[in-house]
Amino acid sequence: MVDNPVETRKVARAIILVAIGVALSPFTSIPIGVAKINPTQHFVNVIGAVLLGPWWATGVALMIAILRNALGTGTLLAFPGGMIGAFLAGVVYRYSKNIYLGALGEIVGTGLIGAVASALIVAPVFMRKPTAVAGLIIVFSCSTLVGSIIGVLALKLLQRAGFFEPKRKGTKGRTA
Repeated sequence: MVDNPVETRKVARAIILVAIGVALSPFTSIPIGVAKINPTQHFVNVIGAVLLGPWWATGVALMIAILRNALGTGTLLAFPGGMIGAFLAGVVYRYSKNIYLGALGEIVGTGLIGAVASALIVAPVFMRKPTAVAGLIIVFSCSTLVGSIIGVLALKLLQRAGFFEPKRKGTKGRTA
């Protein structure tokens, strides 16, 4: 049981982000080769990284990957792609306090690191499908670029609505 109101808020936000990621996945999953790219995942990753931090964002990405795979709107490539991007976005945001740099962390984490891990480990070992590294880098990068831009725009709207105040270096920031 969670007695801390800040933790309760984080749990609620995490559940909402998982619900958004899963609910939109049938409409935003695009099959390309062995992958089913999903810009919604990256949109959720950026928001989760900023509002919740790296570990919570990674947990949200894990839950979305599990549920997307169960529903058939994802593949095993969703695990390294989404989770690495969410974690790196959260770490970069935590240390930079910059939404745009956090989104860049998502793009590098998913578009480069996640794509390489997917092409060299997940696709050949777990899916038994050889996959070109360059091909996954291109499709993962396109997906995460679109999702990250939407995520930044959504955070700016949430900021404008007073839902949260971006953290500043050396401060804790405020979230509603």
